[in-house]
Amino acid sequence: MNLSTALITGASNGIGLELARIHASKRGDVVLVARSRDKLESIKQEFETKYGVKAYVLTEDLADPASADRIFAATESLGLSIDVLINNAGFGGHGKFVERDLKAEQAMMQVNMATLTNLTHHYLKGMVARRRGRILNVSSTASFMPGPLQAVYYATKAYVTSFTQAVAEEVREYGVTATALCPGAVATGFVAAGDLQGVDVWKNAKSAESVARCGYEAMMRGDLVAFNEQKLRIMLDWIVPLLPRKMALKMSRQAMEKAA
Repeated sequence: MNLSTALITGASNGIGLELARIHASKRGDVVLVARSRDKLESIKQEFETKYGVKAYVLTEDLADPASADRIFAATESLGLSIDVLINNAGFGGHGKFVERDLKAEQAMMQVNMATLTNLTHHYLKGMVARRRGRILNVSSTASFMPGPLQAVYYATKAYVTSFTQAVAEEVREYGVTATALCPGAVATGFVAAGDLQGVDVWKNAKSAESVARCGYEAMMRGDLVAFNEQKLRIMLDWIVPLLPRKMALKMSRQAMEKAA
């Protein structure tokens, strides 16, 4: 597929920024979506100067249920055909569900699931009509098991991985693909935002750039699911499903416990 305009959510930092950078470096135009206008304007200037592409800035809070409608309306008014949709924005949170703030959990569900779904629906219609398109939904290895101490986050990512694969099968006949990127721990602002400092699994976190490159290449190949580490694929596809459920839950909780 010839590169064209990609829309990337959560494009101001981390994996989203690196995904946008990869696309721009290949001379594809980008629509950058995030909450921070200053950061996005700086990235826009960098990309246009360095790569000679067109970059558009849309400032949105994806926790707002109407945000997807506004984003779609904005790209329509600009006359843009979005042939690459990268739903990267998402966040987590640490602690027992009963003790966490319900509004924070609801915002997490909106960003991680509902807005992702709404954006996919909006842009998928055009892709199907044009019989071309690529969708990359950034999920997580968390999507393959329940997550005590991150109960809602793990559940939202289970939705993302399942939803992505189902949609991929539905649109396969139209030449459109959907890919779920399922990385392990990544060195981004996710740790601080999710109150995950002190959780051991982040000691060996991979770089955002390496994860983004893995995901982008998988998206362009049309893979269903992409893991950034082969050992994670083996563990989640072949080992975890065979474990007794209570053992898997215990292991999952231990992975999320903070060091004393």
